[in-house]
Amino acid sequence: MIVEQLSLVDFRNYAVADVTLASGANVFVGRNGQGKTNLAEAIGYFATLGSHRVSQDAPMVRDGADAAIVRMRLAYGERRVVLEAQLNRSGSNKARVNGANVKTAELPRHAQVVLFAPEDLQIVRSDPSARRRFADQLLIQRAPRMAGVLADYDRVLKQRNALLKSARARGIRGDGLTTLEVWDDKLVQLGTEVIRARLALADELAMPVAQAYTAIAGADHRPELEWALSIGGGDPEDLDDTDAQSQASARGTAPGAIPAPGRGAEEIQRQFRESLTAKRSAELDRGLTLVGPHRDDLLLRVRGLPVKGYASHGESWSVALALRLASAQLLRAQSQLGDPILILDDVFAELDTDRRARLAGLVEGFEQVIVTAAVEEDVPLALRARTVRVVAGTIVDAEVPHA
Repeated sequence: MIVEQLSLVDFRNYAVADVTLASGANVFVGRNGQGKTNLAEAIGYFATLGSHRVSQDAPMVRDGADAAIVRMRLAYGERRVVLEAQLNRSGSNKARVNGANVKTAELPRHAQVVLFAPEDLQIVRSDPSARRRFADQLLIQRAPRMAGVLADYDRVLKQRNALLKSARARGIRGDGLTTLEVWDDKLVQLGTEVIRARLALADELAMPVAQAYTAIAGADHRPELEWALSIGGGDPEDLDDTDAQSQASARGTAPGAIPAPGRGAEEIQRQFRESLTAKRSAELDRGLTLVGPHRDDLLLRVRGLPVKGYASHGESWSVALALRLASAQLLRAQSQLGDPILILDDVFAELDTDRRARLAGLVEGFEQVIVTAAVEEDVPLALRARTVRVVAGTIVDAEVPHA
């Protein structure tokens, strides 16, 4: 899969822009603030229906405009498909595939993109929500139906929380809230599906993460990833993340981790219901659902220690990069559309010379790699097959470099 053409209207700092891309390596070069990352953001939008920099769509609409248009022509071998997204400052967004109106949720079915950016350090350094978001976005890319499962779970969670808050305000305690059982059933059903999918994903990521980390860092620091589940009795959201991961290291396993033999749906549902019962009083006191995948955490370790709080800056970068590269490998292995588009947004400036060379060696075999950089020389020559210069929202083609 490759992007052949990207067209923008009123997107970020671009009034109008058109850029042609090629298979292999493509580099967008420009000083900070010129708009090179905006191009990467536009491509990534089709895969996740969101930005890797902001949580809302409005900032992607150019100042003074009511809507932004992003159009992208993808090639899968001899097949071509044109995707278009209209991002409205207010109201629902619109989408088209080959000129036909579709639901925006249909766009990710046609575009698989793995984007790594400096913001991805938050996956390893921030609170559990960043790691859940990483896992869920990858689940959706691999199985688009999971978008509906996750949305349904969030809807049930909001309804259940509203009921708990209402009960707290009315002073209801103990078994007095019988209507909660209906929402418990739905929460357990949907939550079990999310938990099982996340556990399976962690298992599949383990080997490619370890391989990618070793290749990037040049050392085997035994990277590990494991889910800490609130249905197991702990609550990763209530613990300081470093403390939670430290406790997990001391025990040799994540608090609330479920061994492989107990990962069947029935066993998870049983633990889920028992935990809901045990936390009922606390939930009524707080007006909040305290059990479920919305409170779980993906624990990350190197050298047997939590990445957060213990890993060096270089190790943290290597873990974050390894997670994205492993994601690309999983998508590559299962996709019938070809390789995912791999985007490295302002990554090489943060890496030493050895890590730059190792990373270039890992990614140059993908069908298309898109790199952004403020300094062209930061990018290894092997990834500078085609260079596009960006100046104040204007795109200028550059010469193909010679070795």
